[in-house]
Amino acid sequence: MQYRSLGHMLREVARQYPDRPALMLPSGKAFETLTYKQVWEHVQSFAASLSGMGLQKGDRLVILGENCSEWLYAHYAAQSLGLVTVPIYPTLPADQAQYIARDCGAKVALCASADHVAKLTSLEGLRVEQLREALPAGALDESAWNAAMDSADPTEVCIFIYTSGTTGQPKGAMLTHEAFLTVNKHAAPYLEFDEKTVLFDFLPLSHVFEQIATCLVWHGGGCIGMNKNLASMANDFQAIQPTAMAAVPRFLEAFMDRVIDSVKKQPPVRQKLFHLFLSQGVKKAQGGFAPLHGLLDGLVGAKIRERLGGRLTTVISGGAALPKHVAEFYLAVGVNILQGYGLTETTGGSCVNHRTRNKYWTVGEPIGVEMKIAEDGEILFRGPTVMKGYYNLPEATAEALDADGWFHTGDIGEMEGKSLKITDRKKDILVLGNGKNVAPLPIENRIRESRFVSEVVVLGDGMDYCIALLLPNKEAVRAELGLAEDVLMANNDAVRALFKKELDKVNKQIAHFEMVKKFAVIDDVFTIDNGFLTPKLSIKRKVVKEKYADIIASLG
Repeated sequence: MQYRSLGHMLREVARQYPDRPALMLPSGKAFETLTYKQVWEHVQSFAASLSGMGLQKGDRLVILGENCSEWLYAHYAAQSLGLVTVPIYPTLPADQAQYIARDCGAKVALCASADHVAKLTSLEGLRVEQLREALPAGALDESAWNAAMDSADPTEVCIFIYTSGTTGQPKGAMLTHEAFLTVNKHAAPYLEFDEKTVLFDFLPLSHVFEQIATCLVWHGGGCIGMNKNLASMANDFQAIQPTAMAAVPRFLEAFMDRVIDSVKKQPPVRQKLFHLFLSQGVKKAQGGFAPLHGLLDGLVGAKIRERLGGRLTTVISGGAALPKHVAEFYLAVGVNILQGYGLTETTGGSCVNHRTRNKYWTVGEPIGVEMKIAEDGEILFRGPTVMKGYYNLPEATAEALDADGWFHTGDIGEMEGKSLKITDRKKDILVLGNGKNVAPLPIENRIRESRFVSEVVVLGDGMDYCIALLLPNKEAVRAELGLAEDVLMANNDAVRALFKKELDKVNKQIAHFEMVKKFAVIDDVFTIDNGFLTPKLSIKRKVVKEKYADIIASLG
């Protein structure tokens, strides 16, 4: 069926599969399952409330809060009414949340908690309600409501998603119903999301990645299982028993590290079995000869999958580059990890790997969009998934979208057959003092393969060589060197020697002018709250340069 809007899509799926599980919600120590019929009844109730607040087609509705069922009800209710949803990351400070609410011209904000309400109550002309409490009742003319969905224009804007931005104020990317529906149509056969899919929902719905993941699941008639919180993830995996999830590499690597650390505590024989299993699993994933994999999978792989609920078969990785060794770990374990690529401005799903032709070192094949590589290597996209522009920012829009409708991603890439490889960010290219151009991303990705490194930033603009700021994986370093909990690592000789050894391995694999000649170990942690990371966990390189200016100068 040709859906006309996101609201129309969910209504039709609910009509077709009224008794099918649509949503699993934490309820005390257990989970409650709602059918599509029940979910749509909640959406209708929210639509009545929003209508009763005086919201009309085209009005903006802010949603501020962590993931919850009410978040989804409010969003799809807005989509059924022709409103524009404006998600705000729950971790943003009050001034940034207020900037977005004011910039988009929102009339109503629904907030998940009293703390979130407090961020927006000072804004004049903005009605603020608690999302998880009873909203004001409202009347809804069902006939007119359904008629509006039946005649909705797919090319109309349905959501503003404000780009986090590594510099400057956030910009509201205007995305259409057609953009999401196009990704749904073209990504579904790649991912095999259908009525049997159960998604583990834990990434923020305020980000385009989880927006498109949940939309894909409901488009296919599958079920969304909502993680209660980060602290309960282990138990929630067992309760939800997901078949799929969308995740960022940081999460995937952290789980892998926990598995590897637990193996180190096992007897030597079990450790050997584990490493043999991984070796055989990687060979099998690469199409090689792996005669022992079946036997070892029952002894090792099944136990690892059980920690993820026992049924997980597909992970979509996005938001950052997926390290090769992380991808190979999951493939060895029997989880098909499909790296994808897309920006907020391209509705998050411009490329993805196909489940049966997975080139995990690439971001996959373009889906539902035209793509070309410019002469300078920049990746360009054009098509229905590309944003209409940045809200109220014609100059910024003109910079991103050229006269022919091509969106300039700012990423540098190259093709490997039909698959795209991201090689760097255009603006992050380092120009050394000798005139050599260095792409830091591939170097950083190689360094991140070390289990002792939690984060790295490679710099070198105007310098004679590349330098690196290294943030240690403190647990791994302490275990390796036998360091006490209170030992600082920045100026510890043993720590520096360990990192020197790791960098030497990387330097042997890259060109001479790319080599990291000097480095500093940083005891800090990069988080969203301390300003080093964007909400999608990208490093704000400008903030890093400002914060560590003295250290960087001492390495130059």
